[in-house]
Amino acid sequence: MVRLTRAETQERNRAKVLAAAREEFAERGFRDAKIDEIADRAELTRGAVYSNFPGKRALYFAVLADLAERAPVTAAAEPALTVREALGALARGWVTRLPLVTDDERAPSRLGMDLVPEILADEVTRRPYAQLMKLNAVLLGLALERLRPPREPDGRLVRLAEAALTVLQGAGQLSAAAPGFVEPFDVIRVCEQLADLDLGDRWSVAPMSPRVHEVDEPWSPPPAVDAITGDPARLARDGVVTMLGLHRLSAVEDALRAAPPDAEVTAIAVTASPGELLPLARLVVAELGTCLRETFPRPAWPRLRLVYDESGALAAAAGVTQPGDRTETAIRVESGRIVLRTEGLGACHTAAAR
Repeated sequence: MVRLTRAETQERNRAKVLAAAREEFAERGFRDAKIDEIADRAELTRGAVYSNFPGKRALYFAVLADLAERAPVTAAAEPALTVREALGALARGWVTRLPLVTDDERAPSRLGMDLVPEILADEVTRRPYAQLMKLNAVLLGLALERLRPPREPDGRLVRLAEAALTVLQGAGQLSAAAPGFVEPFDVIRVCEQLADLDLGDRWSVAPMSPRVHEVDEPWSPPPAVDAITGDPARLARDGVVTMLGLHRLSAVEDALRAAPPDAEVTAIAVTASPGELLPLARLVVAELGTCLRETFPRPAWPRLRLVYDESGALAAAAGVTQPGDRTETAIRVESGRIVLRTEGLGACHTAAAR
């Protein structure tokens, strides 16, 4: 028998816990699920469950994130070429994943019914969730802008994206709370009609003064995966790399707007509670990412790369030793060296603009 390494054993146990938790949550619902029952299903101890996940809520987020990231992606035969087509296709992809009124109360499609109540129950999850939704709006808005560049030099379509996500998220919550109330075709038509709205959306940068350091340091980041495309994130390329806590995610738009059109921009998501909050981040971004990959032609995908730094190794490579939820640090990389580091509010814009 081949002896597993410690890392392989940990990975196997984590997979067993996730599979057992999915069964437990599907059968009992989040509130009635028990850690002891999950451990029994996985044929592990209670301690083994807690060694992989800090609590039941963290495990719930991880189960939903795993399902969202593994969802099959079926690219459209003819990708959307207009904003109206994109919003309609996005809505169609979204509503097909909603639970149906005919689904059993404990069917897998209803696994996420307790997600929003759990997020709302605690400030620890509410603030990151708000920023994650802002990040999704930035990603969707940038993709829409590739299909229809704003007429004004400072114009943007992020607020239009926020309106579309408001409709889709509301439809999802009502489908769970009031089965049968939501008419999917109405949701699709509403999202299509949003394309004609002029929300007067303009881009402006608030005056901020981050700390700026010109440096000459090596940049040797560990391997990472882009959460948006699923491809390897080539972090060694020249460009701007931002370390953003989950309370500062929307600041990545500063870097994207200020950087030259051909510049690489990477956001590394960090948090003081990676075991619980990074699975939530994975879940929220994956829900939109799947629809983006199905709907938009590849050239319209946002040029942002997003990486989750669960271990803190990426932040450490950038010189951030104690990343937290309010972290905003950005570095400029040239020829494999860090040549500029900015810290504090406005760091993303300053690093990209310089």
